[in-house]
Amino acid sequence: MVRAHIIFSGTVQGVGFRFTVQRYALNLGLKGWVRNLPNGSVEVLIEGQKQRIQELCRNVEDDFEGAIQSRDIQFVPGEERFKDFRIAH
Repeated sequence: MVRAHIIFSGTVQGVGFRFTVQRYALNLGLKGWVRNLPNGSVEVLIEGQKQRIQELCRNVEDDFEGAIQSRDIQFVPGEERFKDFRIAH
């Protein structure tokens, strides 16, 4: 299990991005949260199998092709501190 901190930049707010991330996370059995940042980016803190986190990223990038300008992802060991996946405010 790993934890990933992800920042998606581009046209990622006001387009259903957080709901899409949540849907994929729940379908893949991942836990954590997603939230909008004041600078227009979206931040994700997520735990689970590394392959499933990478699959979530691929799916989101396919769905929002052309809207995502960049994705920064950092992996660290997971701590299993989340119970579900939610949209944070």
